[in-house]
Amino acid sequence: MAAARNLTDLTLAHEIAVNANFCIKHEDFPQNSFAGTVKQIVHKAFWDHLESELNEDPPEYEHAIKLFDEIKEILLSFLTPGANRIHNQICEVLDTDLIRQQAEHNAVDIHGLANYIINTMAKLCAPVRDNDIKQLKATDNIVELLRQIFRVLDLMKVDMANYTIQNLRPYLQRNLVDYERTKFQEILEETPSALDLTTEWIKESIEDELSSISDESSSPPGADSSSKPIISPTLVLNNGYLKLLQWDYRKTVPETLITDEVRLQELREKLNQLKIIACVCLITNNMVGAAIVDVPDFADQLKRISVPLLEGMNKKTFDLKEALNAIGVQICSKVNRSLTERGLPTLNEEMQSNLMGQIAHIVEENNPVSSLIDKRIQFFMRSLLALPSFQKCMPTMPGGLSVIQTEMEFIGSQYASIVNFNKQVYGPFYANILRKLLFPEAPMGKAETETPTT
Repeated sequence: MAAARNLTDLTLAHEIAVNANFCIKHEDFPQNSFAGTVKQIVHKAFWDHLESELNEDPPEYEHAIKLFDEIKEILLSFLTPGANRIHNQICEVLDTDLIRQQAEHNAVDIHGLANYIINTMAKLCAPVRDNDIKQLKATDNIVELLRQIFRVLDLMKVDMANYTIQNLRPYLQRNLVDYERTKFQEILEETPSALDLTTEWIKESIEDELSSISDESSSPPGADSSSKPIISPTLVLNNGYLKLLQWDYRKTVPETLITDEVRLQELREKLNQLKIIACVCLITNNMVGAAIVDVPDFADQLKRISVPLLEGMNKKTFDLKEALNAIGVQICSKVNRSLTERGLPTLNEEMQSNLMGQIAHIVEENNPVSSLIDKRIQFFMRSLLALPSFQKCMPTMPGGLSVIQTEMEFIGSQYASIVNFNKQVYGPFYANILRKLLFPEAPMGKAETETPTT
């Protein structure tokens, strides 16, 4: 339980600090849903019962008194420390013992109490609730008024929570690295297996690096085949981060990256879309480049054609092949229209068929154009991770990616920010794992390996 609570705290603090748009939203069950229907029935029964009690002669106030007590506690929860005057006033006016005595003598001014509550809410609420307060003041039926008071109080709770988040964010941003590291250490103490997936992720990166070294060079005759190649811990870690851009997010991500899982998945999806756009532009330029060489910003025009048709390509129901066929048709039409405007012959049917076929084949596995663009995107991201974290400039954009340069640099900036922060928080944990995997014979406790922080 403690580990789960720590993970929840860690995740919430991380989201508040890194996501400037994070806020709590007031959500209710859909009206047509089973839960929404049950809630509606139960609430209607409650308020109908309250109305029947207040219409008795003499009125029965016990349920109404409980509501006033609940409202009092909610109003008090909105107060800041030191607001003694209004605190005492709320407790005095909404004193349930006093209201009960008045009820025994049928002397409860229920409308007066409701008006006091509304006026107090007006003092405590955010400006966005001013219109809700006006509507409360215009409501005459006491049962409906109480029901609406609770509705607005629920909204005010959300407003107060978001106000607290807004005030807490600068503090969390200043102290987030130490806070997350401490929380994760507590999780690790409660759950020793909390780094198993992270260890496996780093181990796979080491195996990939060893395989890459083996492919690039073979041992010369007479060399000691038992000698182990030297592997950079930083390179291993960076390669692991690169794999996250091609991760199958149906699998669980490493434990140390759970807080950024959604952001990394969104980056992967955006990169997939950009890869398709770059492939389309490269194929079009290679096949009909001579016909469009004099058309300014033609690559941007191709991008504007592709983007809407690739919208939602991360969804399971999206038909990428159909979208590529539609892109091919529109590009042929665009090229022909440009040629006609300049008094040049349009593309013949064979050329159009070849162009559309090449674009449609992007989706196929091991497509050479897709593989080429993918390698160049990976190269750019790898170059980005190799830069010192304090360096703000971008690496040179590889050929074929100029049409998506602005988007690539924006995504690259977001990606580097996630990676660099993750290294700051979890660097010591990664160092221990890398030490065990790369230097198992080294004595524990001595950090002699390269620290993976760049």
